Amino acid sequence: MGWFSKKDDGFFLATVVPNGEGARVEKFLGVVNGEAIIGANIFRDLFSSVRDVVGGRAGGYERALSGARDAALEDMMAAARELGADGIVGIDFDYEVLGETNGMMMVAVSGTAVKMA
Repeated sequence: MGWFSKKDDGFFLATVVPNGEGARVEKFLGVVNGEAIIGANIFRDLFSSVRDVVGGRAGGYERALSGARDAALEDMMAAARELGADGIVGIDFDYEVLGETNGMMMVAVSGTAVKMA
């Protein structure tokens, strides 16, 4: 299991390239990426505005962002598997707000597909 894998499905995920004992990269296969864009809905916006006034965390946005992050990561892992990879190293997440009224959020993730030793 990688350093931030949610489950141990035999796929290695890491933000760095391992070079010590334990996990080792056998072959670098190429850059892979995944993206997910989510739209903010009126109810989430409404409750977020209330949170802005009274304080606290915006749970609706947090759940939506978490879902988008998971979807982008799954897309990237699927692209890596197509290359015959069993891991991805050097993972980087980027977050952007999109749309004319900033009503959409994008999560983009990229990394290098690898075959582990």
